[in-house]
Amino acid sequence: MEREEYKDIITIDRSRKGGSPCIRNLRITVYDILGWLASGMSNKQIVEDYPELTDLDIRAALQYASDRERRVSVLI
Repeated sequence: MEREEYKDIITIDRSRKGGSPCIRNLRITVYDILGWLASGMSNKQIVEDYPELTDLDIRAALQYASDRERRVSVLI
């Protein structure tokens, strides 16, 4: 995934999930995906449990989190 390409997938809407970054206006947040991955779920398991998601959505969530972490690290 090219840098910044996730901006077409990650959406932020204050009326949805308290403004948390979500996947394509779904009620699935970047935080949800990161939590599932951290708990040991594979991309395949996530997509099987949530068929509205794709592998590209999962990579977009990881890229978003990576870019956000980089911005926070630069500010510190």
